[in-house]
Amino acid sequence: MSTKNHDFLANGGEMGILTRAKDWSKTPVGSVDTWPQSLRTTLGILLNSKFPMFLFWGEEHICFYNDAYRPSLGNDGKHPAILGQKGAEFWPEIWDFIKPLIDQVLTQGEATWHEDQLLPIYRNGKMEDVYWTFSYSPVNNDEGKIGGVLVICNETTDKVNILKRLENSNQRYLNNILQTPNAMCIFRGEDYIVEIANELMLEIWERKIEDVINKPIFEALPEVKGQGLEDIVKSVYTTGEKFMAYELPVKLTRKGKIVNTFINVVYEALKEPDGTISGIVAIANDVTLQVLSRYAVEESEKRFRDTVKQLPLGIAILKGPDLIVEMANATYLQIIDKTEEEVLDKSVFTSVPEAKDTVYPLLSKVYQDGIPYYTDELSVTLNRYGRQENCYFNLVFHPLREEDGTISGVIIVSHEVTEAVKAKYLLTESETAFRKLVMDSPIAMAIFRGKDHRIELANNTMMKTIWQKKESETIGKPILEVFPELLGQKYPQLLNEVLSKGNIVKEKEGIAYVAIKGKLQKFYLDYQYTPLFEKEGKISGVMVTVNDVTDKVKARKKVENAEQRARLAAEIAEIATWDLNVPNQKLIYSENLPGVFGLDKTVKVTRPQIVSQIYPEDLPILEKAYTIALQSSIYKYECRIIKPDDSTSWIRAHGKIFFDENKEPVKMIGTVMDITDEKEGREILMKSEKKFRLLADSMPQFVWTGDALGNLNYFNQSLYSFSGLDKSEIDKYGWLQIVHPDDREENINAWMESIKTGNDFLYQHRFRRSDGEYRWQLSRAIAQKDTEGKIQMWVGTSTDIQDQKDFANELEKEVHERTAQLELKNKDLINMNIELQSFAYISSHDLQEPLRKIQTFASRLADLDEQNISANAKTYLSRIELAAKRMQTLIQDLLTYSRTNSAERIFVNTNLDDIAEEIKSDFSERIEEKNAQVNFYPLGEVTVIPFQFRQLLHNLVGNALKFSRKDIVPIIEIKSGKIKGNSIKQLVDFPNKIYYHLQISDNGIGFDAEYKERIFDVFQRLNTESEFAGTGIGLAIVKKIVENHKGIITASGEKDKGATFDIYIPELQQLIYDDL
Repeated sequence: MSTKNHDFLANGGEMGILTRAKDWSKTPVGSVDTWPQSLRTTLGILLNSKFPMFLFWGEEHICFYNDAYRPSLGNDGKHPAILGQKGAEFWPEIWDFIKPLIDQVLTQGEATWHEDQLLPIYRNGKMEDVYWTFSYSPVNNDEGKIGGVLVICNETTDKVNILKRLENSNQRYLNNILQTPNAMCIFRGEDYIVEIANELMLEIWERKIEDVINKPIFEALPEVKGQGLEDIVKSVYTTGEKFMAYELPVKLTRKGKIVNTFINVVYEALKEPDGTISGIVAIANDVTLQVLSRYAVEESEKRFRDTVKQLPLGIAILKGPDLIVEMANATYLQIIDKTEEEVLDKSVFTSVPEAKDTVYPLLSKVYQDGIPYYTDELSVTLNRYGRQENCYFNLVFHPLREEDGTISGVIIVSHEVTEAVKAKYLLTESETAFRKLVMDSPIAMAIFRGKDHRIELANNTMMKTIWQKKESETIGKPILEVFPELLGQKYPQLLNEVLSKGNIVKEKEGIAYVAIKGKLQKFYLDYQYTPLFEKEGKISGVMVTVNDVTDKVKARKKVENAEQRARLAAEIAEIATWDLNVPNQKLIYSENLPGVFGLDKTVKVTRPQIVSQIYPEDLPILEKAYTIALQSSIYKYECRIIKPDDSTSWIRAHGKIFFDENKEPVKMIGTVMDITDEKEGREILMKSEKKFRLLADSMPQFVWTGDALGNLNYFNQSLYSFSGLDKSEIDKYGWLQIVHPDDREENINAWMESIKTGNDFLYQHRFRRSDGEYRWQLSRAIAQKDTEGKIQMWVGTSTDIQDQKDFANELEKEVHERTAQLELKNKDLINMNIELQSFAYISSHDLQEPLRKIQTFASRLADLDEQNISANAKTYLSRIELAAKRMQTLIQDLLTYSRTNSAERIFVNTNLDDIAEEIKSDFSERIEEKNAQVNFYPLGEVTVIPFQFRQLLHNLVGNALKFSRKDIVPIIEIKSGKIKGNSIKQLVDFPNKIYYHLQISDNGIGFDAEYKERIFDVFQRLNTESEFAGTGIGLAIVKKIVENHKGIITASGEKDKGATFDIYIPELQQLIYDDL
C-alpha cells in the first residue's frame, strides 16, 4: 500500500525514501494507515533528525532508523535489510545486552543513559569494537501505554580512542618530568601537597621520595620556612602570576647541615580549563657553584595542562514565536545547569541569556522558514556551575508542524562535544608541551635518536652557546658527522653505553675539544646523558644537557693561582698579616709578624704590645689613620717603631675595617711590613735625583726623563732656554709643541714602539728654537730597569746635530757626483771585461798552438834520429817536451779558473750521486792502479751549476788520489747533509737559510794546519813538483766555484794523516741570485 501521501514520512533522506517505498502490510506493524499517531509523530521526528536515532516498536521490536544512524551499520551489513525487521533477528551479537535495557524501559517507563559503552557489532564484513553514548526512552502509544523504545545515540569510538591516546600522552608527560634532566615537582592544593618530584629535585632537597610525597612542602622541608618562599608560593597560587627568579638564595640541608645555596627557580600556576588554579609546578636548578664563581645561568620553564570534560546530550521543545520552553529533558537541564522550574514556560533565553547572540538567529530562522538547521561543534558561551564557559555542541533545530502543516515550534536536539573538540588539540599539545619545555629552557639541551645518535632536537641555548651552529648544520645528522673532532674522545662511547645499558651518565667539568670556526678549542662542561624510554621500555635515544663552565673553571683556577701568588708574594716580600677582633681585641697573625717588631717567634703578640712599640711622636699618625678608616673603612699608615734592642725601624700597615648592622667596627684585617730599607733607599734616591738634576741643568744638551709609561716628567734648563718656554707652558701644552709638525706623528710612533718593546729610543727630529728657527736634534733614550728587568723610568738626551746635517747634505751632494762618475767607470770596465775575455781566448789559442808544435817537433826529432842523438840531447828533448806539457796544463787551468768566474750561472736541481759515479769512472784507472777505495754515501739532490760542481768534485777527488801516501791504501769518503746557516761556525751570507753540507775526506799526506787558508791561493804548492805534479790552481778553482754558489769552503788536516774539505752552499740558489 502506498505511503507517499503521509506528511510524517515526507523528506527524511535515504531512510525516508526506503520507509515510504516499503510494503509495511507484510510486516507485523501492518499498513501505514493503521499506524497509531504516536508512532507517526515519533517517526516524523526520527527521519528528519540529524542525530542518530533508532526505534524498536511493538512487542516484536520492529526496527526503524534514520540517515544519521545509517553509517553506524557500515557497508554490506545490516542496512537496509534491517528496516521493518525484528530486533532479535538482526542484532544477535548484542541482543543479550540490549534486550534487558529495552525490557527495563518497557516495564519501568524510565529512560536510560549509557556513555562510551563498548558494543561490538558486525559491519563492513567483520566484527568491530564500537563505542556508543546512547539513551533508551519510552514512546507511548495512543492509549498512553508504552508502545516502543526510542534510541538516541552517538558513536564515540573516535573520541574514546583520542582519550586513550591522551591518557598515554599524560603518562609520557609524567615520565618526562621524572626523566627530565631538570629538577621538577608539582604541588597541589592550598597546602601545596607534593604530588610528584623527580630525582634531581630530591637531590636538591636532599630527601627521599617517601619523605616528601603526599606531604605539604613546608612540612617536608621545614628548613625553608621563614625565607619568604611561603609568600612567593601563595602569591603564585592566588594570583596565577608566574614567579621566576635567578640565583635565589635559599638555606637548604646539605649533608646534615643548613647551608646557603643559590637556586634558579620557576613557580608556575597549574590552571584547570575553567581558569581555577589547582596547583603549582616548580622547576629548579642548583647554581650555587656558578654564583660563587660569578657565573649565572638563566632558566625558564613552561607548563602545559590537560583536562577532559563530559560529553552530555539534551532535548527541548520550544513553542510559539517567543520560543517558550514546553518540555526539557534531564540531560538538557544538566547541560545548562538549571532546574525545570527555572526553564519551563519561559523563553529559552531567560535561562541562558548569554547564548542568545549566537543561538537566537538560528532558531528564529528555523521557526520562520521551516527549514531544519543542523551543525557540528557550534561554539556557545554558557554560565553554568558558577562560571562562564565556552562550549561546543552538535545541534539540530527542527521545526514542529501541526496537522495542517503550520509551524508551531522548534525542537532542539543537542549533544555536547566540548571535550571531544578539545581532545583533538590536547594530544598535539601534550606532544609539543615537552618539546617547548626543552626549546625554551635556558639549559643547553638536545635529543639524539638511534645508534648513530642522530640529532632530533636541540634548543636555542645549545645551538647558540655550546655548538655555535645553525639548525641546517645539525638537525637530522649524526653527532659525529657534525662534530668529527669528538671521534677519539670519550663522549661517543658514553653515548653508546647510555643507549645500550640505560644508565644515566653525568660529569662535572668534563674536558671536551670542539672545533669552533675551524679552530680546536678546549671546553669544561657539566653534562648529563639521560636515556629516553618508549612506552614498551625500549631505549630509543638520549637526552643531553650541557652547561658550559669553561669560564667558571678558568676563573677558579685564576683565583687559585692568584691566591698562591699572593701567598708567595707575601712570603717573598716579608709581609705579615693580621686579623683583629675589635670588641675583644683578640689578635690573630702570621708567624712572621713578631719578626717585624723585633720580637721572638715564641712571644705572643697583642695589640697593646704593638702600640707600646710605636714611636711616641708617631702615635697621632695611628689615631688619624683609625679616624679616617671609620669613615672610609680603609686603614693605612706609615710610622716608626722602637724594637726591643732600642733600634728604630719604619713599618707600613694597610688594612680594612668591617662593621656590623649598627655601623660599629667588629673586625679589622690587614698587613704590616718593615719598610726601613725602602725609606733609606728613597732618601738616597732623592739625594741622587737632586745631584742628577744639578748635573743635567749644567749640561748644554737637552736632558729629559719619563716614567715607565712614557710620560715625560722632567726637562733640564737647557731645553727651557732653547725653546723660550717655562715649565708651566710645557706642562699645559706638552713637549710636542716644540717638535716640527712634519715630524710629530712619526716621533710619537717611534716613542710608543720603544715604550712597548723596551728597546732604546733613537730618532732624528727638528726642535723649534725661541726665535722660531727649527734645528735638527738626535734624541736617544734608554730604559732604566730594576733587578728583575722591569722598566722603572726612561732617561733621554737630545743633541743638536744641525751642523752634522748640513755637512751630510753637502757630502751627499758630492757622493751623488762621484756616483755618476763611477757609473761611467763601470761601463768602461764592462767593455774591458768583454775585451779581456776575447783576449784570453786568443791568447790561449796562440800560446797553446806553439806549445803543441814544440811537443810535436821534439817528439819527431827524437824518433827520426834516435841513433845519432846523444844521451844529453835526448835528456834535453825530454825536458823540452815535459816543460811544454806543463805549460799547456797551466794555460788550461788558468782558462778554467777564468771561465769559472765569468761563465753564465744557470742553476739546476742536480743529483750529485750521478756526478760522483761519473768522477769515479773518470779515475777508474788511477783508482785501480793505487788500489784505492772511493766511498760516497747517498748525496741526494741540490740546486747547483752542474758543470762547475762536476769540476769541483773532479779536482777534489783527483787531489786525494794524487796526494796519497805510499804503501797505504788510499781511502776517499764523500758525505752530505743539511745544516742551518746560523749553526755553521764560519760566517755565512744567509744565516737563516738551510745550507747543503758536502764533505770530502782522505787519508793521504795531509798538510800542516798553518796552510789551511793558503792552499786555496792560485799557484800555491805545499810540495815540490818533483814529488807531485801540478799547477797549483786546482783548489783555487774549487774555492771560486763554491763562491759562485754563495757558499764557503774550509780545509782541515794533519801532516801524514789526511785532509778534509767541508763545503757549505745555501739551498735554492737561483732564488738567492734573483734576490741579489
